[in-house]
Amino acid sequence: MAIAISLNQQALEQLDLQPARAAMDSLMADPHGEPDLKFELDYPREATDPRELSEIPEVRLWFVRLDAAYPWLPLYLDWQGGELARYVAMLIPHQFHPTEGIQYNPESLEIWVMAKVFVLHQWLGQHDIAGNVRLKAMTQMLGYELDDAFFAIL
Repeated sequence: MAIAISLNQQALEQLDLQPARAAMDSLMADPHGEPDLKFELDYPREATDPRELSEIPEVRLWFVRLDAAYPWLPLYLDWQGGELARYVAMLIPHQFHPTEGIQYNPESLEIWVMAKVFVLHQWLGQHDIAGNVRLKAMTQMLGYELDDAFFAIL
């Protein structure tokens, strides 16, 4: 099930999570599902503005607030469509390389990934969702390998 969250400049600048709430409610109605969530951003910029959306403070701050309100959200993003990488870019310092794409700050990414694994592992357990495979897949998308023994100590 594909879900799109449409965001405009006003919602982003006012840190208004209302455009995301209906999607979040839908996801929580069946947390066992695996929808492909994506964001559609409409944030006007000057033609001479070279920044990516993830480099605009107002846009990033909205995503920081969203991540704080819905820390489980990365599990439901359209990973294959690039939404996980785009979402992480909103939260983690990075640079964009023309041929290699997004290059995250390695230390920041490692801290975010591990913090997210701890939060998501607990959240999945609270909702009786077998999620170690999903967590391992998510971390692999970001360049990390987690061993099953790691989950045993959690």
